[in-house]
Amino acid sequence: MAINIGANRQLLRGAPCRPARVGVKRAVPVQAIASEPRVAEVSNNGAAPGTTLGDWSPESWRQREAHQQPQYPDKAEVVKACAEIKSYPPLIFAGECRNLQERLAKAAVGEAFILQGGDCAEAFTQFSANSIRDTYRVLLQMSVVMMFGGGVPVVKLGRMAGQFAKPRSADLESKGDVALPSYRGDIINGPEFTPEARIPDPWRLVRAYNQSAATLNLLRGFSTGGYAGLKRIANWNLDFMSNSDEGKAYMDLARRVDEALQFMMACGLSSDSDIMSETEFYTSHECLLLDYEEALTRLDSTTNTWYDCSAHFLWCGERTRQLDASHVEFMRGIQNPIGVKVSDKMDPAELVSLIASLNPDNTPGRLAVIVRMGAEKLRAKFPALIEAVEQAGQVVTWVCDPMHGNTESCNGFKTRRYGNVRAEVEAFFDVHDALGSVPGGVHLEMTGENVTECVGGGSAVGEEDLNTRYHTHCDPRLNAEQSLEMAFYVASRLRQRKEKIAKQKGKHITLAF
Repeated sequence: MAINIGANRQLLRGAPCRPARVGVKRAVPVQAIASEPRVAEVSNNGAAPGTTLGDWSPESWRQREAHQQPQYPDKAEVVKACAEIKSYPPLIFAGECRNLQERLAKAAVGEAFILQGGDCAEAFTQFSANSIRDTYRVLLQMSVVMMFGGGVPVVKLGRMAGQFAKPRSADLESKGDVALPSYRGDIINGPEFTPEARIPDPWRLVRAYNQSAATLNLLRGFSTGGYAGLKRIANWNLDFMSNSDEGKAYMDLARRVDEALQFMMACGLSSDSDIMSETEFYTSHECLLLDYEEALTRLDSTTNTWYDCSAHFLWCGERTRQLDASHVEFMRGIQNPIGVKVSDKMDPAELVSLIASLNPDNTPGRLAVIVRMGAEKLRAKFPALIEAVEQAGQVVTWVCDPMHGNTESCNGFKTRRYGNVRAEVEAFFDVHDALGSVPGGVHLEMTGENVTECVGGGSAVGEEDLNTRYHTHCDPRLNAEQSLEMAFYVASRLRQRKEKIAKQKGKHITLAF
């Protein structure tokens, strides 16, 4: 039920795998405590105390303070639900994670670029094959635009098959005189504003697992069954985009790619080769709900190390990155490639300590730092973070999340302005250009659907359009046209960077775009 990435395949390819049955272990109910963020005392090597893996286990996070966890009314039911998930097969496998880590290591030095995208929060009620397909193929389109225009391999990383839980800024949501527990994602409670829907239900964990397994099964079929083959590049365009500027630009690019493929086949490349018919695709989500993550953490028999088999890549959010708290404790022990989101509130010295805790061996590809600040704050604060990390000799992959620093309210809706989102991506590339560091990727909340949740861009969504097709349960997403427009912009910056480096080396390079 998971996507398998072949150990010796090239960057654009994937291969099927089959899960193995895993024995049952009982889980321990979480004791979540609401608390203010605090920073741990730092040891001599820059890491928080107790960061050797000898004192780590999948349950050791329970000895620390757990932020953003649901308050389940019946802890015994949590134990039962988690025990059931522990009896299920893993969703992904350790070898796939190691392959992804190799790809992320290349992104850290400019030899690849990460495209991470998908829903803000997956929903039970919006689960369908068509929805998965549409988001998947927009990600394929975006990756082709970036590869062809930017001249680098693109690592495709979906916010899919597990991105259910959401951190909340407040424990309660109020409407008029009524206050109820906040909606924390379908894996925890329901979005309906009723007392019954807002009660955390541990059996939603099992439903989330099953939906994730079905999603992964479909993604594997798309990735290895011919749908994602470069021969089908012109068929990926969505019907509603056929007359848009972005859709026309994509079709023009698709024709040029097809001409290049025809040339390559004339030179001897077989149309049946894996690179023509398959692709690699990885899954990711925020490591937030620790009961669920622990239940899917399994010991890899080939390396005798632990992997969180709920996704290939997991990240720690801005609200849960405290050095001495549960999430960092859990993530430091799993061997998946991982990320941590940081805002303008992050102190450079604290970031160095956090990196040391999560990647004490300084392994390339192990850790991505995902910055989310807004354009103005990023230009002011980001350079100091890069310089501190470089001075410490730490290897990270820098990724830009231009979504979460640009949320605002308009006509009663949460929205984001495309111009602000693009401005943050622009600032991200500008800062790296100025410092000579490497922009490693972008992290977007987006969908393949024709929604009206973010304002602006070539799709010309206006403020008055927000109530037309506003479908998200949580934060606003870029629609397909806005996502593709962003891909063309990123490709132009990747091309500029490649040409600048080539010029500095005295080489001449021209990328068709």
